[in-house]
Amino acid sequence: MLIRGGTSKGAYFLKSDLPESREERDALLLSIMGSPHPDQIDGIGGGHPLRSKVAIVTKSAEPGVDVDFLFAQVAVDKPLVDTSPNCGNILAGIGPFAIERDLVKAQEGATTVRVKTLNTGTIAELIVSTPGGDVSYEGDARIDGVAGTSAPILVNFLDVAGSVCGNLLPTGNTSDLVEGIRVTCIDNGMPVVLIPAASLDRTGYESVAELNADTDLKACLEILRKAAGQRMGLGDVSDAVIPKLSLIAPPKNGGNISTRNFIPRTCHTSIGVFAAVTVATACVIPGSVAEGIAQVNPGDAQTLSVEHPTGEFTVNLELDRTGSIPVVKRAGLLRTARVLFDGQVYPHPGYLTP
Repeated sequence: MLIRGGTSKGAYFLKSDLPESREERDALLLSIMGSPHPDQIDGIGGGHPLRSKVAIVTKSAEPGVDVDFLFAQVAVDKPLVDTSPNCGNILAGIGPFAIERDLVKAQEGATTVRVKTLNTGTIAELIVSTPGGDVSYEGDARIDGVAGTSAPILVNFLDVAGSVCGNLLPTGNTSDLVEGIRVTCIDNGMPVVLIPAASLDRTGYESVAELNADTDLKACLEILRKAAGQRMGLGDVSDAVIPKLSLIAPPKNGGNISTRNFIPRTCHTSIGVFAAVTVATACVIPGSVAEGIAQVNPGDAQTLSVEHPTGEFTVNLELDRTGSIPVVKRAGLLRTARVLFDGQVYPHPGYLTP
């Protein structure tokens, strides 16, 4: 199935329909998506990281979990399939896919699908609209970055701190000086390096086109990303899509913080789900670089609006503030998804030939 999940689009497969061998599986996925080619013209990828994603799904054997989900980011312009990160947008489509493929039996009204993301071990609850026992894609919910409205999918993340790096603050610090720039390295579902835009002589309100054309900035960011990746315990991240980078600035449109996000070298037209959760978490941590930039109220229940180039992303955090660093007990948000195509895709006949 080709599914729009949140503000991304991906090819969703049953694990049983793909090769067992990782080498053969990755070669097949590269061929299916049309990589490496900037336009992915000989595949179903969309020539952009947000449209070159894959979900591999199977029924889970773990008690209390319905399905297991392996996320794969297929590089557009290089022969790389990266399963180290996760993706909350593609995750949003797992609930409908699992029901459509009979991995989960739909209930009347709404169906809760518990999903384990194998990349990171995190578990999420997806609440899918199923009136009459069938998935509904029609509704009044809207998310910035997607035209029109759809049925809501409520996503609740349970304990995602340190999902990739092992710790919420992988360096052990609320902020670090990396390549002469004060940043916060944090992982609450996605390894992200928060960078005050002003420290790079940028406003943080530039358009996506301006930032993607800013070769000096992108070269600086890549040097910083590689150095931060080492400090976060991720090793050499030259060929990895993590950590992501977020330029932050004071909110401009009534939100709590403004962002420009890189995934990792292309400016995102909005912001990824886990990146939004992670940035929102940094906003409530004393001593992070977001302190004094983000506008945050006190309290254990926080609703934070993360502004991005095409609108905003609301994250609901349930906090435990008894320690020096707040603990996020639950992160909730709203996504939508829609099945675009269900059928058979044909790889290039010679996809296994180097």
